[in-house]
Amino acid sequence: MIPAMEEKALRVLAVEDSALDYELLLATLAMQGVECSGHRVETAAQLVDALRSSAWDIVISDHRMPGFSSTEALAIVRAQPSPPPFIIVSGVIGEDSAVDAMRNGADDYLVKGRLVRLAKAVRNAVDAAAERRARAEIELQLRNLSERMHTLIEEERCAIAREIHDDVGGALTAARFDLDALARHVPDAQQPRLERARSALQHAFDAAGRIMRDLRPPILDAGLAAAIEWQADAFALRTGIAVTVNAPALEHKLPDRVAMAVFRTCQEALTNVVKHANASHVNIELAERDGELVLAIRDDGRGLVAGALGQPDSLGLRGLAERARAAGGTLNIEGRAGTEITLRVPLAAHREGAPT
Repeated sequence: MIPAMEEKALRVLAVEDSALDYELLLATLAMQGVECSGHRVETAAQLVDALRSSAWDIVISDHRMPGFSSTEALAIVRAQPSPPPFIIVSGVIGEDSAVDAMRNGADDYLVKGRLVRLAKAVRNAVDAAAERRARAEIELQLRNLSERMHTLIEEERCAIAREIHDDVGGALTAARFDLDALARHVPDAQQPRLERARSALQHAFDAAGRIMRDLRPPILDAGLAAAIEWQADAFALRTGIAVTVNAPALEHKLPDRVAMAVFRTCQEALTNVVKHANASHVNIELAERDGELVLAIRDDGRGLVAGALGQPDSLGLRGLAERARAAGGTLNIEGRAGTEITLRVPLAAHREGAPT
């Protein structure tokens, strides 16, 4: 006898047109040591209502019923936010249909009249479902942590950029005034040394400005569309790769975190073009469409190698997906003929009402 799987009774939802077969199912589970309570449905509507009204540990379905089948039942169950495990128990299901059902998400199938392993199948399915839920919870926590890290990184970048502007920039400006004042009193013989000091100071100014632009590009203050144009121009000048941009001014102003996510997505996509694509032309489009902000970057390069997104060195691409989620959006990457990266961010939750 198989021991009971847990102290509380399992809640079994049976999709079965025969009341006798339903009672036999529960009796078999009880005889095999599984304490359970159940409810029987016969139609799609009843199944939907039962899933909405209560939580179930497992769904056990006949394969063929008048006007309904296990294939339809499985589709309904799998469409739930957290679907319970699904087992088919039937006397008419063929091997091909059973294999298809397993491919579509069924946990197991048994033949009516041969239910010796029913309790074991139920136990395995329930345990597997618990493991899936635990993995999904861990993955969700990891995604949330990653998204929070991206947010904190951007916040820290902005804070550092402000400090460089206020503190370092202020100190460098004061030093420039002091050097200009000294220039009127330094003997001619020391002027070359003064010029070297001025040159070093200018280098520090340039470096501070470059670091601030990398941390938080001031061009974003002019609007996201202008920032994308500036980024494309700088990329084309630096790499020699032609860039076409279609980025009309947006109708609404976006929060900094969303604008930054879009800007960084474009930045990382262009970096990947240089590293991997061997492209001669890039097309960038930024638009508001059907309630979404859409950024699409396409190149005419060699495209992505099959399985590239799963490679250990694809951190940049995975980082883009995390940025998209942090901004409440989605990222799609296709690489058949060239590479196309598309970021979509719903606008309803982000609009501030001011033009950009």
